[in-house]
Amino acid sequence: MKEFNELCKIFEEADLLTYSALLTEKSVKVLPALSAVSVDGLTGVEVYASFIIASVVADGKLSEEEYALLYPSLHVFFGDNIDYESCKKAVRKISSETRELKKLVNEMVDVLGHLSDSLKDDIIVICMLICAIDGKISLREKMWIKQLIKD
Repeated sequence: MKEFNELCKIFEEADLLTYSALLTEKSVKVLPALSAVSVDGLTGVEVYASFIIASVVADGKLSEEEYALLYPSLHVFFGDNIDYESCKKAVRKISSETRELKKLVNEMVDVLGHLSDSLKDDIIVICMLICAIDGKISLREKMWIKQLIKD
């Protein structure tokens, strides 16, 4: 537990350059590895995107930093019709649906069970980094990450 909290603190205090470099390093390893995997009919990219989105909504809020991280992907999918306020409203709606969130976490834990320990660790680090983008990994985010860590 102490190691987990120390790791959270390191990610929370990381400067933008270090943060970006680590997120890029882990993503460059994870994406090709996931592209070779198909879990429950999802492609590797879809699995990766699911972890990113779940990391963003884990605390039930959408910070401007999280929105900025997601914006390029959202823009590709939704074009100019997507804005920060609409996304915040969608995140609130998703986070209020407890049953759906619990199902999503269970599915993600199942996906992690199909992966190597190294790949699982890298995905968890990516999730932690995304949760820390606003400078704080909240209690709800920590609880979500701990569910992913469970074997």
